[in-house]
Amino acid sequence: MKIAMIGQKQVPSRKGGIEVAVEALSVRMAARGHEVTLYNCRRCCKGEKREEKKPLRWDYLGVHIHEIPVVNVKGVATMLGSLLGTLCAAGRRYDCVHFHGEGPAFMAFLTHALGIRTVVTIHGLDWQRSKWGRFASWYLKWGEKIAATCADEIIVLSRAMQEYFRKVYDRNTTLIPNGIEKPVNRAAERIIQLWNLKKDSYILYLGRIVPEKGLENLIRAFAEIKTEKKLVIAGEPSDADAFYQRIQTMAERDSRILFTGFVEGELLDELYSNSYLYCLPSDVEGMPISLLEAMSYGNCCLCSDIPECTEVLGQYGFFFRKGDRKDLRNVLQRLCREPELIERSRSQVSDYVCENYNWDETVRKTLMLYSE
Repeated sequence: MKIAMIGQKQVPSRKGGIEVAVEALSVRMAARGHEVTLYNCRRCCKGEKREEKKPLRWDYLGVHIHEIPVVNVKGVATMLGSLLGTLCAAGRRYDCVHFHGEGPAFMAFLTHALGIRTVVTIHGLDWQRSKWGRFASWYLKWGEKIAATCADEIIVLSRAMQEYFRKVYDRNTTLIPNGIEKPVNRAAERIIQLWNLKKDSYILYLGRIVPEKGLENLIRAFAEIKTEKKLVIAGEPSDADAFYQRIQTMAERDSRILFTGFVEGELLDELYSNSYLYCLPSDVEGMPISLLEAMSYGNCCLCSDIPECTEVLGQYGFFFRKGDRKDLRNVLQRLCREPELIERSRSQVSDYVCENYNWDETVRKTLMLYSE
């Protein structure tokens, strides 16, 4: 089949769950003999060096990459990238155009009008995210409505999302969760050199630095517990620079809190492999790939009790009431005082997540949906 995917910013990249998912899907589809083209949304900043003359068209592990240059303006870049990518794809006779995310799904009306088979994956209710202004939230909500009306098939990542579309739009969807691979666990070496982080000496948050991830509550709750462990916040802001600066200012009073910035490769492996506890305090999620990753490394995990997290973690971790700082503080303190709870959670979590969330199975189900 000839398949186009639209909605990712950059592939290859680890800067968002959509990017990780699109790379995993497209590379595996190409390996099975399908022709896959990704229309990346390349944000161009004033005065930058044209990304070292990176070509607009290139191949990556058998996948065709088309870069769509757009202005780097919050709330505008994704819209322009999706529009231009859709227009480019419209004349190339793809068997399927696959939109990822509610914003890009706004353009599904074009492919639908042109008679092109259209699939939309809803990675989360993006209009609920607090980083967006009024217009962006309106646009994202309309993207969701257009997907419900115009897409031939809608993929969702959780049962909660499936029920949402049934109730709000009376629309059937297909549940195909994200996957994970068995990772390489690494001893603490570089993280000791860079930040003096030893095995089991820190609590880890790893992901995008945006308001809906609940980081303000995490920082306040951690400040109130008695422990010698550090809190490591790894990641970078996504259209939320002011928020990033605010939480850094909040954390200045506590020398135990460390910001690493964006991490990948062996450094990321080391952070996951040696943490005492992984914490995801989100208010809004689609299907958190960072949680799947943390579980695959054998981490004990603590999450907010939103359905998207409870469905993935189940009985293999711990929860606190969403947005409840005191409850988060109490659970954190308990887990720091009772390491036997940590070890009990670690014993089965990696095998469980790798058996139940598999990229090859995700690709098989997605290709079956295309074929139908």
